[in-house]
Amino acid sequence: MENHRYRKALLIDDNEIDNFINKKLLLKTKFAVDIVEKKSASSALEYLRASANDPTALPDIIFLDIMMPVMDGFDFLDEFDKLPDSTKNDCRIIMLSSTESFKDLNRANSNKYVYKFLNKPLTEMVLAAIQ
Repeated sequence: MENHRYRKALLIDDNEIDNFINKKLLLKTKFAVDIVEKKSASSALEYLRASANDPTALPDIIFLDIMMPVMDGFDFLDEFDKLPDSTKNDCRIIMLSSTESFKDLNRANSNKYVYKFLNKPLTEMVLAAIQ
């Protein structure tokens, strides 16, 4: 983990290209040692549920896309609320959006689990600003 800011990051986005680019950026900038990719909110929730008893398997930070089919980012947050407190306390969520919607921004910022709301694409500068 030397020189890396986080141990593990979870990318949740139905867009494989966005996941690929974001993973490369996270690795290049040494943002996280390990990056887990999930293409749906439901598969990400399954991963978090399966990892609940193993703190080392849980991500320190989650990059969550808002716009996804079937279950969007806000639906994910509703289900995330039902996870064990240990999981909710260990995972910091950053919501990602490709739109400049004030409605989404306000909704994300009013959710207690959302640490930050960022517009896509992620950049080195944006990652550097995440504390």
